[in-house]
Amino acid sequence: MRWGLGVTALVCVTFLVLELPAYIGLDPARSRIPVRADYPLHSPLLWAHIVCGSVALLTACLQIWPWLRRRHPRVHRWSGRVYLLGGVLPGGVAVLGVAPVSSTGFPSAVGNTLLGVLWLVTAVAGWRAARARRFADHRAWMVRSVALTFSIVVNRFWLVVYVLLLTAADPADPQLVPHAAAASVWTSWVVNLLIAEWWLQRRRPAGTPPATRATARHAAP
Repeated sequence: MRWGLGVTALVCVTFLVLELPAYIGLDPARSRIPVRADYPLHSPLLWAHIVCGSVALLTACLQIWPWLRRRHPRVHRWSGRVYLLGGVLPGGVAVLGVAPVSSTGFPSAVGNTLLGVLWLVTAVAGWRAARARRFADHRAWMVRSVALTFSIVVNRFWLVVYVLLLTAADPADPQLVPHAAAASVWTSWVVNLLIAEWWLQRRRPAGTPPATRATARHAAP
């Protein structure tokens, strides 16, 4: 478990080191995503999403660290607040202003918009469960939220996979990159969510419905 968390944190930090420099100077010409000149809010919304998404990515690594949660619950709670208020909420709202005008076409726009909505919904559901002291539900929702947060990282992996596959199928296809981008957008968050749900179901005691499990954990000393 420890090595898995270490690898996850290392991958996230490496991703940010490689991606963030293109946006730090606020120069649209350096952006890895084409900035639309006919949409004045595109550049600031994109920048806000990337900065807040970076905050969410880093604090997500803290949120899934069991040792920190057990030994320093106050730090866990504060990092959770930063994850929600400084990461997911502003980053999710910003992406809803960017995703519909995706430069790689309608399928990518739909996939990223739905991802943004689910990102907001799962994080808010997790916060509400924590406020209601339904901690089992809180953890389940946050597992889903973090899975969606990490989708931006694995998206790069899937993009390479699809580019290689589509190149092998038809290297002359003028829509190769948009098709690969759309496929990677959907695969990244759908697969992450499926893995998260599998993990949650695997941890559930056999024959125990979610509500019963939540009640049992509340009753535990």
